Amino acid sequence: MDLHANWNKIRQHFNRSFKSNFHVSIASVDVNNNPTVTPIGSLFLNNDQTGFYFEKFPSKLPEHARINKNICVLGVNSGTLFWIKSLFKEKFSKYPAIKLYGELGERKKATDKEINRLNRRMKATNGLKGNTYLWGSMEYIREIQFIKAEKINLGKMTSEL
Repeated sequence: MDLHANWNKIRQHFNRSFKSNFHVSIASVDVNNNPTVTPIGSLFLNNDQTGFYFEKFPSKLPEHARINKNICVLGVNSGTLFWIKSLFKEKFSKYPAIKLYGELGERKKATDKEINRLNRRMKATNGLKGNTYLWGSMEYIREIQFIKAEKINLGKMTSEL
């Protein structure tokens, strides 16, 4: 899957994935080459094969970034209706899952624009105690530069994508 040619489709997929899961999974590797997966509910993809997530709770990702900056992000569209239709038709009309490979950048103070993007995404849960706890007081982001994309292969059900 060409990262540049398919970037808009990739961004749409990750938006759908977030709506059905409220998170993506980011895999990183520790100093002993042990993989770790971290759920992240604040990943945003920009227009230029980059992205960022808010770094409030993750502890392993920043630790691993000092040693090995390589990551893999998995976004799965878990929408029930999407899967039922696909199973009925025996093919997917859109990607069920995409992996993005990239490199973690530096931690930096979030801009007003980045905070506004988070607030727009979490608007549906605004006013709930959990929303304030999880996504309130988000101050820092970690940038990501993506280098490769890979669609998940589910045989003939994804062969036309």
